[in-house]
Amino acid sequence: MCGRYASFLPAEAIAKVFGTVNPLPNLAPTWNMAPTMDAPIVRLGRDGQRCLDVLKWGLVPYFTKNLRKARRPINARSENVAKSGMFKDAFSRRRCLVPAPVYYEWRDDPDGKTPFAVARIDGDPVAFGGVWERWKSPEGEEVQTFATITTDANQQLAGIQDRMPVIMEPQDWPLWLGEVEGDPASLFHAAPENVLRVWRVGKAVGNVKNDGADLIEPIEVAEPTLL
Repeated sequence: MCGRYASFLPAEAIAKVFGTVNPLPNLAPTWNMAPTMDAPIVRLGRDGQRCLDVLKWGLVPYFTKNLRKARRPINARSENVAKSGMFKDAFSRRRCLVPAPVYYEWRDDPDGKTPFAVARIDGDPVAFGGVWERWKSPEGEEVQTFATITTDANQQLAGIQDRMPVIMEPQDWPLWLGEVEGDPASLFHAAPENVLRVWRVGKAVGNVKNDGADLIEPIEVAEPTLL
């Protein structure tokens, strides 16, 4: 259900793809984005224009009393995001897109977990549907966070995981971000079978301390020898 992804695109490239207009943030490239890390997201600013901002992955609801004890979920299920006490206000008011040129899924195998990389066939970044929050302490400390949204996996990915991120197509971005009227929940469906490509990668990606472009290199799987 996507607990790790790559985020190595320069801010200029993300701004061009998503049409953001605010000053560009400083983005440190990573091939192993993990929960609690700072990540780029696209959302609407107060003026209704798209902004590229950096938030922490792991949502802290605005009503949280104790930041240290906050659960910080990284994913919200599409089936209940509109009615869950933790997510429903963010879903109603604060939706975002999360750019990811590559993301990872793990398959449970008899000898352990096997990682796979997933990317768009057309080379564009995947855009996860997400929700974001702004939490403020009584003393004025502010933390902005986000979570991605998941749905049932399509046939292509079901053999690896039974869940996958909600992936927004460019024509859906205005509705999801709130630029046009409509029902954002209508976008909760698995990606079509012809949108993504999947390949096996090395197990190094499972350790958040590992980073670098080598994490997305495909692993060649030897064919069984016929006797």
